[in-house]
Amino acid sequence: MGTLTRKTLFITGGSRGIGLAIALRAAKDGANIAIAAKTSDPHPKLPGTIFTAAAEIEQAGGKALPIQCDIRHEDQVQAAIDQAAQHFGGIDIVINNASAISLTPTEQTDMKRYDLMHQINGRGTFLVSKTALPYLKQAENPHILMLSPPLDLNPRWFGGHVAYTVAKYNMSLYVLGLAEELKRDGIAVNALWPRTTIATAAVANLLGGDSLIRASRKADILADAAYLMLTKPSREFTGKFCIDDTLLWENGRREFDHYRIDPSEDLAPDFFIPEDSVPPVSLKALVGKKPG
Repeated sequence: MGTLTRKTLFITGGSRGIGLAIALRAAKDGANIAIAAKTSDPHPKLPGTIFTAAAEIEQAGGKALPIQCDIRHEDQVQAAIDQAAQHFGGIDIVINNASAISLTPTEQTDMKRYDLMHQINGRGTFLVSKTALPYLKQAENPHILMLSPPLDLNPRWFGGHVAYTVAKYNMSLYVLGLAEELKRDGIAVNALWPRTTIATAAVANLLGGDSLIRASRKADILADAAYLMLTKPSREFTGKFCIDDTLLWENGRREFDHYRIDPSEDLAPDFFIPEDSVPPVSLKALVGKKPG
């Protein structure tokens, strides 16, 4: 397996959560990381800015470039991609992590929120991927990674929040299409999704608060899975829709307990996991075990 030493990653929405966890894992190899996100000033409810993320990346051993960028705007994306490529001498990997969520039924979904989800999840992902292609075509082992789910068309994933599901599945449809389109260029395009909820600010603020956080895994599991994907040969590993723990298991990992926030809680399954996807290890609580 390769490493990410001296590779340049362009990560959207990487000032906190899953994007930052992936960045920090790459930083251990001494990777170059451009953090492209909107948050340049501290947010009252969300931890981290592009500058605090950059400081953490540098401390972990990587080189960081914080870029304030709203991926809904073509001029900002073009400027951010060009800035990262010029600063680090190219771009090897694009991680489309930025996403918007609103788990509302149709009548309760206002069009402003609908537009935001589709502009970020769908259009933004397409725009970032498209803009980076001239640089990725020059890279030695280029990858595009979407933080998006398998394309499971079970109606249960649509009935309660169709606007969000369609917006999120746009990202996965781009995996399907771009992987086929870019085969001849040797650019891998894959998707990664968590089996369980992940302890992020979005989960705490939007989904279930502290109780769901305790039933979640750490973002480190996605960081380890992403690292595994991004170090695979791009011409051989593409068009995949990976679930974090299954991917790790298939590549020899057998220990998953350290990813739990609270071992005494059952793990909460995430959305969009197909019914035929069997967890490689039990999601039940580890009896008698407490955090720490």
